[in-house]
Amino acid sequence: MSLEALLSKAWQVRCEHWPPVLDACYPVGTLPISVTGEACALNCAHCGGRYLRGMRPLDGVFQVRQLSVLISGGCDARGRVPVWLYRERLAELVRGKRSNWHLGLVSEAELAAVGDLLDVVSLDFVGDEQTIREVYGLAATVADYEEAYRACSRWAMVVPHITIGLRGGRLGHERAALERLRGLGPRRLVFLVFIPTAGTRFGHLAPPRVEEVAELLAEARLLFPEAFLQLGCMRPQGEYRLRLDRLAVEAGVNSVVNPAAELKEHCAALGLRWRESFECCVFSPQEG
Repeated sequence: MSLEALLSKAWQVRCEHWPPVLDACYPVGTLPISVTGEACALNCAHCGGRYLRGMRPLDGVFQVRQLSVLISGGCDARGRVPVWLYRERLAELVRGKRSNWHLGLVSEAELAAVGDLLDVVSLDFVGDEQTIREVYGLAATVADYEEAYRACSRWAMVVPHITIGLRGGRLGHERAALERLRGLGPRRLVFLVFIPTAGTRFGHLAPPRVEEVAELLAEARLLFPEAFLQLGCMRPQGEYRLRLDRLAVEAGVNSVVNPAAELKEHCAALGLRWRESFECCVFSPQEG
């Protein structure tokens, strides 16, 4: 099927299941906190700890003025973000705030220490073992990611995040991840796009073609007609973002984080009402 035909089918499904609203998310009202500072045991090929630098280290946070918090950090050698080690401090910070947590491949035992603090869990979901080994250097399996999803779901809503082009811009794990997730029934899905980042092992590579990303988003809309689909904050800037954002809306996504400035006009042409929100995208309202 051509991309044009696929987008047309996805748009029809979106119109049948969702009101004509595009949620433009500007997450300035959420404070991102790293419990490990800039430290991460994995040194992943696409990140190398670079993205932890954009978060506030936990030991430097004394008061949260924002509406909500993102609790994240680097992983240990088993792919877990060790939030349970900071239970008391985190309990103070999230009190009265909505909280989104990156936990990684946690078990029931670790969840028991922090489960009562969770509002939302964002889980990076990977669809094949080759990608897990190549990018993260973990001996984990897809079944481990499924188990982490199920375990976290017993405490909070889980929002899977799928990075398109995770293997250095090459597609591979994404469709397998979508198929695995169909059996888990997520209410939301967030899609990210690989960004070549200087100083990482994948820094010299290119992101996936915009058309490849749009095709995958359209397939996701067909597979998950009743899930709230979101194009997340991690994706390339510039002309790439402008082209992708337009196609993503046509593919039926419900929400775009930090959208290209020109997207509002495109949405109006498609008959979509523009609605803005100002916290982490997992808190975006799903109703019309």
